[in-house]
Amino acid sequence: MTVIAATSEERAMLLAPWSRLPFQEALATPRFLRDRNAFALDLVATGKVNMQRALGLADVAVREAYRRQVPPALVLGVMLTENDELKSSARSRQGALGLMQINPGPWRNALGDLFGRNLRNDTTNLRYGIYILSHLSRRTASRSIDTAAHWRTALLRYNGCVTGKNTRNCHRYPDVVRREVQRRAIRSCEGRDFEDCVIAPLKLGAKDRTS
Repeated sequence: MTVIAATSEERAMLLAPWSRLPFQEALATPRFLRDRNAFALDLVATGKVNMQRALGLADVAVREAYRRQVPPALVLGVMLTENDELKSSARSRQGALGLMQINPGPWRNALGDLFGRNLRNDTTNLRYGIYILSHLSRRTASRSIDTAAHWRTALLRYNGCVTGKNTRNCHRYPDVVRREVQRRAIRSCEGRDFEDCVIAPLKLGAKDRTS
């Protein structure tokens, strides 16, 4: 009997239907439910939220991640880097708000009509954060054919660290997010490393957008 191994692209598509399928079709796959539940369990494992809240956050986060073609594990990594206590009321010294620490100055006017203006509302905050991640990725993708490099730049921009001078050691932000994914997204990544869990499906999504 001959066993034909799946190609890396086939494997990534199976694990990340959002990277190629239209949004509604991707939501209809069993993988969406699996990703949502895994995200919730990873949140519960932090010890900061109960299962009821974790499921509510996971439903919004994974649904928006599918919509915007962002790996759910990366969303988890950014969220826990920005707000490891998972407090809706969190406010940074720079005035960033909520779960994903959104700076209201540049974003509320741009996205308020689309998502709402209360950045302490978890659903609103997650929609902003995931949209911003996707938007910054698309802006930087046109300048780099290296998916890992353009996502690193997108994360720096998300953190407000374009020049590296805004916050002390802010240039390390992408590495901190990567560490949080590897440390916290245990069920979401199913034992896969950062390259397989985040970068490989991102490459698929980028390929689909440019084809």
